[in-house]
Amino acid sequence: MRCCTRFALTALILLVAGSIRLRAQGPPYQTDDPVPVDFHHYEFYIFGSTDGTPVEVDSTGPAFEFNWGALPRLQLHGILPWGSIHPSDDQGAFGLIDMELGAKVAVIKESKHVPQIGPFVMFEIPTGNYDRGLGIGKVYYKIPIWLQKNEGKWLFDGGVGYSIVPQTDYRNFWYTGWLIKRQLSERWELGAEVFGHQREGDAAPQTQGSTLIDVGGYYHFKKFPGQQFLFCYGHSIAGQTENYAYLGWYWTWGNGGAKSDSERIWIHPAHMASGFR
Repeated sequence: MRCCTRFALTALILLVAGSIRLRAQGPPYQTDDPVPVDFHHYEFYIFGSTDGTPVEVDSTGPAFEFNWGALPRLQLHGILPWGSIHPSDDQGAFGLIDMELGAKVAVIKESKHVPQIGPFVMFEIPTGNYDRGLGIGKVYYKIPIWLQKNEGKWLFDGGVGYSIVPQTDYRNFWYTGWLIKRQLSERWELGAEVFGHQREGDAAPQTQGSTLIDVGGYYHFKKFPGQQFLFCYGHSIAGQTENYAYLGWYWTWGNGGAKSDSERIWIHPAHMASGFR
């Protein structure tokens, strides 16, 4: 976790260095953002992702995410996922995994010298079969605080979160993510992040802490302005060996149409089975 902390501090310095305009971010990266969907706007995703260590490879897909700008500065969030587990020493399984519900609140809006800041609290509902390894078996929680600043075509995003997992052989753990992204053209955006987490318990694939570098982006479809293709891949650089990948398709609609400035692309890339963030 020392390596993760050094990267987080470096990214924080970069984050505070600029003056900014607001533009939304979020997955395919593991780092999220503090920007809710606009009031009376909606987002829908179909996605698949995978996160694996030498202990186990877990995959999500197909998974369906829906986000709703329910009130000004408030987004309601839900994911209905199917997924599979592939332990290194046992047979795998496929089925419905734990569902996710959440709310994102814009507490502090971005200004010239202050980043946007807000929590994105999530509740993982035990819809997956615990006996087959497709879920945790109890409600668990993710409590992150994210901040974001924009500088022209550059975006800086990051924060720290804490997962509370009240289940045998799992443990509570800290995680952090820091992202730099650039808009290359009207169609392409690319970014890179450093993401780190503590060990998540003996029953989780992440039995040790890990720090990853992920690279990914989005393609905006010219003929379908409200649709985008999202992708990301990453590998550990410190701690336990870990791989991460994400592919998704995104739609947005609502009063006033799609957002400009990247049309608000963010998803939770690690909505996985047991032990996933």
